[in-house]
Amino acid sequence: MNLKSNVNLYLESGAVIKGSSNINDYTPVNGVHYGMFFTENSENITISGSGNIDANGAVFFDATKAKKIEWGGTSGTRQKENFRKVTDGGIGDGPIVPKERPYQTLIFSNCKRVTIKDVFISNSSFWTILIADCDSVLIDGIRLWTNMLTPNADGIDITSGNNITISNCDIRTGDDAIIVVGYASHFEVPGFKDLRHTSENINIVNCNLQSASSAIRIGYFDHNSVRNINISNCNIANSTRGIGIFLRDQGSLENINISNVNIETKLRTGDWWGNGEPIHISAVRGKVKVAGTETEKLGVVKNVTFSNINCKAENGILVFGSEESILQNINFKNITFEFIDSKLNDVAGGNIDLRGCLDEKQQLFQRDIPGIYGQYVDGLTIEDFKLTWTKPRMPYFTNGIEINNFSDVRIINFKGTGSTINKTAVPVLLENGTKTNLDLDKKMVVKMVNVKN
Repeated sequence: MNLKSNVNLYLESGAVIKGSSNINDYTPVNGVHYGMFFTENSENITISGSGNIDANGAVFFDATKAKKIEWGGTSGTRQKENFRKVTDGGIGDGPIVPKERPYQTLIFSNCKRVTIKDVFISNSSFWTILIADCDSVLIDGIRLWTNMLTPNADGIDITSGNNITISNCDIRTGDDAIIVVGYASHFEVPGFKDLRHTSENINIVNCNLQSASSAIRIGYFDHNSVRNINISNCNIANSTRGIGIFLRDQGSLENINISNVNIETKLRTGDWWGNGEPIHISAVRGKVKVAGTETEKLGVVKNVTFSNINCKAENGILVFGSEESILQNINFKNITFEFIDSKLNDVAGGNIDLRGCLDEKQQLFQRDIPGIYGQYVDGLTIEDFKLTWTKPRMPYFTNGIEINNFSDVRIINFKGTGSTINKTAVPVLLENGTKTNLDLDKKMVVKMVNVKN
């Protein structure tokens, strides 16, 4: 269905628009199929009402089988071939295996003044809503539920959009609940026009989110830079990652403010990206460097602030820059973090997941886990941070805060310790940095290794 300009598709209470179970009923494009709605180059379009758009996704999966980990494999993990293994032989946390399936349920491409309000959207087989290269979009009050075992069943994907608000929504998805990225194209996925322009002014407020991957994901293979993102007053629960910021391409990610958010994350079995981090920031190469092309240089992540955040999680906070793309001006203010034990630590704990990166050794790899781990960062503030460890039992849980390859670090009013299970753990470990603009509480226990004047 292609919505024209100046149309309001209104769904009365009890109304259902249901997707066909026959893949041949969906328009083919570039070897895949469009989903239920494809709208491009239109203006002043609305989908509203309390009815249901049901994509009928269950028919496009084999729910008896779990999808196996592919990209990067498990050889670098602590558990090797037992990584995230389901002990009873069932499907565990999924994800289940897709058949040939229609792609995004709703696509809006290069549109202006789009409103999606109040409707219930369910059972997508792939991304649910794609907003690509659109200007002035409001998504308000919707319920968007996909099967939590379904791979690639994102909630809302904002790609290279401007002036967009997502508010008052309840989103529960088998993949990322909300994505904000700067794609101009993305593999074979339809809806993109290869437009190059800055994406900016995006607000996410008053939402309840659940995801088997990231509740909110910012960035990935971004051709376009993304800036001016505000996230506030949200609850994140039952998720594998809370909020993730990922730089892998030439597009930069900057001016990101996250405030007044509750985050609860956990480990899962199966081929989900993420490993229980409440907050994840990483900047590593995702594509082969080709001299003289746009992929030669990586963008940067800069001017990011998390404030008034409550975390309860089964893995640490990750701030992972690289020598090629050093994180700039990253701030944590008034953060409460309860680091809890997981029943899945034996099969999943003690690892970092950077999948979607070029270096296979960085995809999934074992590492000791502090409360906060940071590396390659210039300008890091941790202020009013309270860390508690609840019944830790794994020796790979280590320091309270650990920062490596740094400059301009400020840690003020940290209330916490290293892991209570690890006798060598310290509250703060600083390695391979400079004392220039190093600001620390004098009463704080800090171990320094190769920190130079």
